[in-house]
Amino acid sequence: MLKSCGRKLVISVAGATFTCLVVLLVATQHQVIQVAEVQIESDVGMRSLQSLDSTGTNADDQSSSESQSQDNSKSTNRKGFSAYFSKLTRDRRDLEKPASQAGSASEAPPSEDINPNDIFIAVKTTKKFHQSRLDLLLDTWISRNMQQTYVFTDGDDEELKKKLGSHAVNTNCSAAHSRQALSCKMAVEYDKFIESGKKWFCHVDDDNYVNVRTLVKLLSRYPHTQDVYIGKPSLDRPIEATERLGDNKMRPVNFWFATGGAGFCVSRGLALKMSPWASGGHFMNTAEKIRLPDDCTVGYIIESVLGVRLIRSGLFHSHLENLQQVSKSELHKQVTLSYGMFENKRNIINLKGAFSVEEDPSRFKSVHCLLYPDTPWCPLQTLPFSPPLELPAPHPSPSGPERRESGRRVRQKGAGF
Repeated sequence: MLKSCGRKLVISVAGATFTCLVVLLVATQHQVIQVAEVQIESDVGMRSLQSLDSTGTNADDQSSSESQSQDNSKSTNRKGFSAYFSKLTRDRRDLEKPASQAGSASEAPPSEDINPNDIFIAVKTTKKFHQSRLDLLLDTWISRNMQQTYVFTDGDDEELKKKLGSHAVNTNCSAAHSRQALSCKMAVEYDKFIESGKKWFCHVDDDNYVNVRTLVKLLSRYPHTQDVYIGKPSLDRPIEATERLGDNKMRPVNFWFATGGAGFCVSRGLALKMSPWASGGHFMNTAEKIRLPDDCTVGYIIESVLGVRLIRSGLFHSHLENLQQVSKSELHKQVTLSYGMFENKRNIINLKGAFSVEEDPSRFKSVHCLLYPDTPWCPLQTLPFSPPLELPAPHPSPSGPERRESGRRVRQKGAGF
């Protein structure tokens, strides 16, 4: 009996011991596996961080260097994060640059050598403004750019024909300021540009002053064969519209557009792609699909249909913005200027020029004399940095022919400054 009990006790102790050994063995193996997994994950993570700092380093060399020094690994870790976040910061700064910088005429070197004759400038007007608005443009900036400028109006004007010849275009569109009439004129502008063979199409209104020298500098940054649409939005968000697809089907669309009141330009390469929606009578049909005016329709075709993004430039200005904020020192850098009313106040460039506000309510004459002081009708006092005239030493006053000849010499000398 005692022997039987002792034998059972020995067997029980042996079984318990064996069970404990098995449990310890399994636990040890599990711990080893976990440690290995952690080491593998650590190695992968360190390689990923190190790849940010040096993409050309061999992965085996990195693993070897990690095993030699844990401090070196931590340093590489910090450098990887630093490089990564520095890159993110630089990218964010690039994206957050003001829109006006995208259109600066002096930031980048020319991409293409162009001259004013490569630009087709379309001025939209109506017959009732021929004297009050158009004559001012003809006296100022158009007078120096007759070969590039085409005036699109809605009525015959013999005086205008004498001044511009074939560049005075009667669109035969309605004189109403409706979206249909505006789109009708834009359709004619587009077709005339395609016929001209010029590299750039630029649209402005009859209340815009165009600095063609700055315009040439701006457009020379972009190849005319590429897709370029540049101007200034009048809204702070994309415009929302409803596109009519036929069979009573519609869909919402939203897109940016450059306001025609500030002017905008389209490269020939992009204009040719617009042809299925803009040439002939297609432009008016496209405008009817979204029930929006001409400049909105241009933005719809370019942004929504063709997928080309608007390049925003702060160098274009319309009467819809506060023109008082354009400083005199920056006037020569602007592409377009305007005038009108803003918040029930006279909205003009703040420029104390040679003409009073009563004489020059738009300030275009004063701007023109500032940019082109050699214009015959500009007063002499607008000549920048004009030195005093060096008159001859005093001598007896001439009389008769001698007096007239002396006065002529002084005037000629003064005109050279």
